Amino acid sequence: MRYENVLATIGNTPLIRLSRICEDIPAQVYGKVEAYNPGNSAKDRIALYMVEQAEKNGRIKPGDTIIEATSGNTGYSLAMVCSLKGYRCVLTVSSKASQEKLALLRSMGAEVVVCPADAEPEDPRSYYSRAEQLARDIPNSFYLGQNYNLDNSMAHYHSTGPEIWKETEGMVTHYVCCAGTGGTLSGTARYLKEQNPDVRIVGVDAYGSVLKKYWETGIFDKSEIYPYKVEGLGKTIIPDNVAFGLIDDFIKVTDRSSAHRTRQLARMEGLLVGYSSGAALQAVFRMKSELKPTDVVVVLFPDHGTRYLGKVYNDEWMKQQGFMREQLPEDSYARYRKIYRAYRMKYKRYLRQTLKNLS
Repeated sequence: MRYENVLATIGNTPLIRLSRICEDIPAQVYGKVEAYNPGNSAKDRIALYMVEQAEKNGRIKPGDTIIEATSGNTGYSLAMVCSLKGYRCVLTVSSKASQEKLALLRSMGAEVVVCPADAEPEDPRSYYSRAEQLARDIPNSFYLGQNYNLDNSMAHYHSTGPEIWKETEGMVTHYVCCAGTGGTLSGTARYLKEQNPDVRIVGVDAYGSVLKKYWETGIFDKSEIYPYKVEGLGKTIIPDNVAFGLIDDFIKVTDRSSAHRTRQLARMEGLLVGYSSGAALQAVFRMKSELKPTDVVVVLFPDHGTRYLGKVYNDEWMKQQGFMREQLPEDSYARYRKIYRAYRMKYKRYLRQTLKNLS
């Protein structure tokens, strides 16, 4: 198949049945694998759509600078779009982003400004505030603003939603997606709900994020905020792109369970996907008791696992986070097995003698 350029290959990603890892779940579960986009993530969709809408509306012109605050994936997709369209790309990134992500951003020609992950949004050092300041300081610049730019969710309304509806032949009953900026979750949800209002929309949030509490109460509760490891979901702000009224349920998942689900996807399904993909799948396991054999669950897997080789796929990193027990040397196992057998024999002798005395 022949394409005009790499941007023409964005979208139409595969829907893959998760037959092994979800064997015990009483439903058909499919992964919408966004790693098949040319930039290896769902953010390709929004980067292209938002830039082209800004061009149509006269907000940017050739030679301008595009600025964005990003956890990494939007940055790479935006850098790819900018490289083809001739824009300068400046990205502010949280220090939580993996080294692989940072290297990818720079490889595509983006200028990267790393900001402390623990800085509150209004702190001048935060990656949100820094992006706003750069937009004021750099002439002829445009701050894309994926959290508040509603073209983010419209990109998924026009692409991801129709794809899922077509790929499931209208049989989708549940859509499970991590909530970050809210675009992937809400844009897709809006389209699916328009086709069938009974489609259940499940948002996935991180412990340390404010989104689930805000959905439940309408209150922005800062006491919910604390550091967490999983990337690509959760927020310390309330993005305009999260359409809370479309969400039927919100499930929080832990860093540890998300990490192990991510690794299981690679080992059981051959899908090397990102950390937030494991988070989304973990939510499906949390829903297990609610599902029926006739249900068709679509889980969105946002990006590729190569961006997490130094983290979730790295045993040492997993051990450092307390997600894995330290491996004992082989001779240590042999020694402990020998000690265990000796104690077991001693206990059996004690038990026999006790029973003999009682008789």
